[in-house]
Amino acid sequence: MSNVTVITHPLVQHKLTLMRKKDASTNSFRRLLGELSTLMAYEVTRDMPLQDVQIETPLETMTGKVIDGKKLVLVSILRAGNGFLDGMLNVVPGARVGHIGLYRDPQTLQPVEYYFKMPSEMQERDIIVVDPMLATGNSAAAAVERLKKLQPRSIKFVCLLAAPEGVATLQKAHPDVPIFTAAIDRELNDHGYILPGLGDAGDRIFGTK
Repeated sequence: MSNVTVITHPLVQHKLTLMRKKDASTNSFRRLLGELSTLMAYEVTRDMPLQDVQIETPLETMTGKVIDGKKLVLVSILRAGNGFLDGMLNVVPGARVGHIGLYRDPQTLQPVEYYFKMPSEMQERDIIVVDPMLATGNSAAAAVERLKKLQPRSIKFVCLLAAPEGVATLQKAHPDVPIFTAAIDRELNDHGYILPGLGDAGDRIFGTK
């Protein structure tokens, strides 16, 4: 699958396996997701552009590197995407945060938008869209389509788990958007859940059913 990066770092894979266990508590699941998203953030931000700046160290003047352009924007697909935010913000605490509210119609499995709030001046920003699960891919594709109307500098999509069907849907709709994930699982079931997966990520993050 072109333009897809599976992050195989041992710590990422170890924490993902612990999260998959059905007896993992809400507290444990939430903590592991935060740790895992922090680890994934290093890989996702690896190619961020840099610019030179002059600074004063305690000893002398030097040229250092800082991220170029406007601040990064992390865009959470509600509600489960919020579980990714804290870990990502550990790495880039200066990032702005946007939210897209989408729910999946249980009959059609198509996304329905109910909330959209973004920072200003999106044309000069790089976007990282976060959502733990890339299942059917319909919500991800709809979110990216909505964000592209703001003409950002770039868009990446980051998820914990992906199904082959979801990857295919997002790549077909937006072949220019790189996908980062910790694993590509086997398939979707008839209800649109990833197999073997880890259940409903939102419910497990927030302790709801």
